Amino acid sequence: MSRVGNNPITIPEGVTVDIQKDAITVKGKLGELTQSYDTVSVTQEDNTILVARPSEAKEHKAKHGLYRSLINNMVVGVSEGFTKELELVGVGYRASNQGQKLDLALGFSHNILLEIAPEVKVETVSEKGKNPIVKLTSHDKQLVGHVAAKIRSFRKPEPYKGKGIKFVGEEIRRKAGKSA
Repeated sequence: MSRVGNNPITIPEGVTVDIQKDAITVKGKLGELTQSYDTVSVTQEDNTILVARPSEAKEHKAKHGLYRSLINNMVVGVSEGFTKELELVGVGYRASNQGQKLDLALGFSHNILLEIAPEVKVETVSEKGKNPIVKLTSHDKQLVGHVAAKIRSFRKPEPYKGKGIKFVGEEIRRKAGKSA
């Protein structure tokens, strides 16, 4: 029994849902997202979307919860949006952006220039005495996570000094250094 898949998805005001035989399109104030699906049936009743599976087969059970979560993320994305914040921890680590180009100084011999997808809004915050923060905002949860993971991969946080790019609020497991 899928506990996630059985939950109905409530549609907020200002969001329209178009369900075809093998795809679902969700439109809202922040954008439009489309997701194809198979092996499950998606129905809309009033302001709720229900996802049902045809049998108790393992594949159907797996996709039941998956597609319910994907559709819910689409509805939340076009109505509220998703934000990821990355913090640059380290002496001399800087971030700046000109439009969709992100410029990162991460202690290498050169700066890293990254062209970010137009669906993702990028913003950098640099305050004196605090670590620089890169804010990524979009209606597509998967795309925001992918871009954030790409930026984080340039300098993952290391366990000894804690330097690197980490998510805001992320706890880094620290290790003790060499004992004297």
